[in-house]
Amino acid sequence: MKHDKVGSVMTTDVVRATYGTPFKEVAQLLAEHGVSGLPVVDEDGKVVGVVSETDLLARQADAARPEERPKRWRIPLPRRSAHRRAARARARTAGRLMSTPPVTVHADVTVAEAARTMARHRVERLPVVDDEDRLVGIVTRRDLLAVFLRPDAEIRRRVVEDVLVGTLWLAPGSVDVSVTGGVVTLTGEVERKSEREIAVSMTRQADGVVAVVDRLTHRLDDSRVHPDEPAVHGIADDWLRRT
Repeated sequence: MKHDKVGSVMTTDVVRATYGTPFKEVAQLLAEHGVSGLPVVDEDGKVVGVVSETDLLARQADAARPEERPKRWRIPLPRRSAHRRAARARARTAGRLMSTPPVTVHADVTVAEAARTMARHRVERLPVVDDEDRLVGIVTRRDLLAVFLRPDAEIRRRVVEDVLVGTLWLAPGSVDVSVTGGVVTLTGEVERKSEREIAVSMTRQADGVVAVVDRLTHRLDDSRVHPDEPAVHGIADDWLRRT
């Protein structure tokens, strides 16, 4: 099945900073463009980090923190954390403020893969890079969520063409597909139980699908074929072996 790629939803006109961009200019870029973070690139356009509103606020908080003498009962911060906080408090450029290493993606990864990367690293944006790590775009949570705004008619078309006809080789109209608010309902009868399972599974994975209502039936339960019985072969076999 064809899935939307990051390259189709990313923004190519990217607001960026360089290692030496001053603190105040970073803040102005964020405010003027209404973004909460931006990539930091080197002289070759390669992404070396990401600086966000959180980084700027943390810097201000650390700079305003009064120096306190450690008390006997207080557990000291790890040396590395203390050094990083002290350095951040003195930071005046994007390069000193940015979070590293940057979490990036390539334009040819799917929207679902990008979403998993965001969730795993708990970030709100992903710089998109080429094979040499040069910045080519940026994708945000809002961009990824846009796939759920796909019209119901488009979702239906993809399910029919990619799943029912393209994968299972079913005749158009043999299974009724209705979509309301991203919820796909499959109604009808297929030859084998495995085909029914594939239809539901692949539809659930289709971009923009919120949920699947399975109202399919099957004529043959091929999951109960015993080893000594003749095997039932069909278009679903290759798909099942790959999953």
